[in-house]
Amino acid sequence: MVCVCNATYCDTLDPVVLPAPGTYIKYESSKAGKRLERSEGSFQRSLRAPGTHCEQQTQARPCLQPTLTPAPLPADLILTVDTTQRYQKVKGFGGSVTDAAALNIFSLPETAQGHLLRSYFSEEGLEYNLVRLPMASCDFSLHAYTYDDIPYDYELAHFSLRDEDTKLKVSSGRERGGMLGREEGLSSLCPLLQIPILHRALAMSKRPLSLYASPWTSPTWMKTSESYVGKGTLKGQAGDKYHKTWANYFVRFLDEYAKYNLTFWAVTAENEPSAGLINNYPFQCLGFTAEQQRDFIARDLGPALANSSHHHVQLIILDDNRLHLPHWAKVVLEDEEAARYVHGVGIHWYLDFIGPIQDTVVPTHELFPDYFILATEACIGAHFWERDVILGCWERGNQYSHSILMNLNHFVAGWTDWNLALDLEGGPNWVKNYVDSPIIVDSSKDIFYKQPMFYHMGHFSKFIPEGSQRVGLVASKESKKTDLEYTAFLRPDGAVVVVVLNR
Repeated sequence: MVCVCNATYCDTLDPVVLPAPGTYIKYESSKAGKRLERSEGSFQRSLRAPGTHCEQQTQARPCLQPTLTPAPLPADLILTVDTTQRYQKVKGFGGSVTDAAALNIFSLPETAQGHLLRSYFSEEGLEYNLVRLPMASCDFSLHAYTYDDIPYDYELAHFSLRDEDTKLKVSSGRERGGMLGREEGLSSLCPLLQIPILHRALAMSKRPLSLYASPWTSPTWMKTSESYVGKGTLKGQAGDKYHKTWANYFVRFLDEYAKYNLTFWAVTAENEPSAGLINNYPFQCLGFTAEQQRDFIARDLGPALANSSHHHVQLIILDDNRLHLPHWAKVVLEDEEAARYVHGVGIHWYLDFIGPIQDTVVPTHELFPDYFILATEACIGAHFWERDVILGCWERGNQYSHSILMNLNHFVAGWTDWNLALDLEGGPNWVKNYVDSPIIVDSSKDIFYKQPMFYHMGHFSKFIPEGSQRVGLVASKESKKTDLEYTAFLRPDGAVVVVVLNR
């Protein structure tokens, strides 16, 4: 089941209002069709319900059984919140404004665009607070490009965000009652479509938005391969003119966005640095080993950011599949010169099935507890055995919630989805690497679909704001004996949020 939105209608949510003492608010989504359906109830004042037994009652661990009816109900499982147990704080939840996402959003009528953006960023929607932005092109672009493709421009004199008159092109693009043909129209829309989207999202959001950027490739003239794709690293070695120029490229990117009154919370050192070490890799990449990233940060990128007007911008390492942990973190963060510039570690989910979280993320947190760990990219449909887009697939929503719960329960500070919106094919993508998205746009009908993944995201993003802290949640029976997954957070306003997934 999907929820359909157009220029005149889109489902909304009410702003969160804290429950009165002794009461709770429940939001439920289900395969049968509930979508963040709101209900209220009161906690039982009895510590004992038929078929249950509660021990070790303390002020910090209230054993109160929530019920929607006046009479106590039998319970096979009791979850006990323990706010004295404190774990990591949350940075947030969100998605990515790729070229493809921007093009799909702008393919809709302006009022429908507003509905889509409000669905993600406003109090009427999921209240996303994280936005990831590719630094120039990625596979979800119409073609490969960087911001300085003029060979050997070590001074970055030709660096440009490829600014075109996007308002004219977007407005002229809505001919014949819909978006003009992909080859005719999409190719004329420039990468700066992201900027008006970011401004609109900022205007809609009651929460501060944290923007962070990731590069896929450097200009080809800096690379050993002299190609956007395939196996290739930066020419030379850390500290030389290629590495210095690439580090300054980050600063110039931040400079140019600042001219549009957009400031960034963080940058990642490279999107999936292992990809550029793979022969014939099909789309934009730039290879780094952990040792190469360590040296680049210590000698080039770290000092470039620290000595710029963007010294407040945080630096995230890895930004790749978690199976590289804890090795990658040990190589970079055990080096004093590199570690001083680093704030966090980014992880992707694509190879989670061969990199158990207990063997990767947990030891990384234990070794480096002062550095946050953030899930920076995830989507479904990327593997060759997966269909690209499956409208209304509830199981894909379950996969999102399962991943988020697993990450949150193992010290991860937040979770970032991939494309905010894609078309019915799962693109556009210049190498046809189509995938699924929580919102799918059908520009031929001027509508978009909210998928189950969208609502699963909302169970976290809307209710667990930045600054919330994970607290203890103890089950009366082992989780492996139930189909439930769960987590609990103490919000900055003092409310407690419990999220439960029943698969």
